[in-house]
Amino acid sequence: MKKVCLFYCPETHSLAERVAAQSDAIELRSINWRKFKDGFPNLFIPNAHGIRGQHVAFLASFSSPGKIFEQLSVIYALPKLFVSSFTLVLPFFPTGTSERMEDEGDVATAFTLARILSNIPTSRGGPTSLVTFDIHALQERFYFGDTILPCFESAIPLLLNRLQQLPDSDNISIAFPDDGAWKRFHKQLQHFPMIVCNKVRDGNQRIVRIKEGDPRGRHIVIVDDLVQSGGTLIECQKVLAAHGAAKISAYVTHGIFPNASWERFKQDTGGIACIDSVTFTS
Repeated sequence: MKKVCLFYCPETHSLAERVAAQSDAIELRSINWRKFKDGFPNLFIPNAHGIRGQHVAFLASFSSPGKIFEQLSVIYALPKLFVSSFTLVLPFFPTGTSERMEDEGDVATAFTLARILSNIPTSRGGPTSLVTFDIHALQERFYFGDTILPCFESAIPLLLNRLQQLPDSDNISIAFPDDGAWKRFHKQLQHFPMIVCNKVRDGNQRIVRIKEGDPRGRHIVIVDDLVQSGGTLIECQKVLAAHGAAKISAYVTHGIFPNASWERFKQDTGGIACIDSVTFTS
């Protein structure tokens, strides 16, 4: 069995421990995440000679620009320590929603981050493998250069297992808030009845409407890749409830919720079926 030295950042420490507990082939390795007095990183990889010839992985969390810089410093250093291979596990690609230019002057920061990651030094085994989950737009794979191998995984199989265990699994329908979510996930959930919503503009407002499918009397699970303010989920909940949904839940791979926006789900819906639960992995 291939042994893997797994490094991690402070934010993914507990996750790395849970990952390592799954296999004796994974050895946790720490990094000293120190800072100089001016606030810039002062980083150190203990026993760097000990990972020569080893398969190495790094579990990252790009939760803020500052965190990205200090982790990139380590990510660039590890492959150069004569390791046999290097894998970067980035569960959430944070700039994924900024992937296109619609007006002159827009900056596609997803492309910028992809170019930065594409310049990770190669290890003895070749290009770095980048593993990320439910990236916002599949075309982002083309943002990466030939010196990195992006592997796009999905957390939807976790949802599928959970749904099959529910007591009302025979009464579940999957709802997608837009065509993009349907394109990404419908093939993995195709044995469930499906409802596809879309957003239409009414003056200055965007209204969610049902494009196809019937939610009447069903337990509806809204599926998407990420939630930020929660506005889209709430608008979907309203239209599904208005069309007779018996119960409404939501599953998103990445729960961001800036500025405590999750509190919106606690508001009184005036007797209309509310979102029973929101499940996310990160």
